[in-house]
Amino acid sequence: MPTLPIDCTVNGAATHLDVAPRTILADALRQDLGLTGTHVGCAHGSCGACTILLDGAAVRSCLMLAVQAAGHAITTIEGLSNPDALTPLQAAFRKHGALQCGFCTPGMIVTAHALLSANPDADADTIRDMLSGNLCRCTGYISIIEAVLDARAAYQEARA
Repeated sequence: MPTLPIDCTVNGAATHLDVAPRTILADALRQDLGLTGTHVGCAHGSCGACTILLDGAAVRSCLMLAVQAAGHAITTIEGLSNPDALTPLQAAFRKHGALQCGFCTPGMIVTAHALLSANPDADADTIRDMLSGNLCRCTGYISIIEAVLDARAAYQEARA
């Protein structure tokens, strides 16, 4: 099958890929770049496990063809991580026990990061609404909402 070239930025690094025209972005990230933090749950955009940032906006990478990412900046959960310490969201998820099996956690954190980056004063209702497209089958949502509320302070400080 012929491939198409893609040049984009992934986690801050200029990246070139050659992908089959029907390759979804989630598969290109996982298989071609080894960024396995982007999970594929439903492959229909319903669960949120594959959420990434595309030019700063939270999007479902299972609903995008990889070729659609050409020229864009992609940030995955790996790009939001810090090798030296937990990020404020990661620390808050740990503190509040907002993860269990961990399958939904990358998508939850990426979605919460997008929300708090745009609205560091988000209240519980806004957080709940934003995360409503991310499914968790283990922990429920109370501890996740509490974790995101707890992490707001770091985003408020960063904005100040």
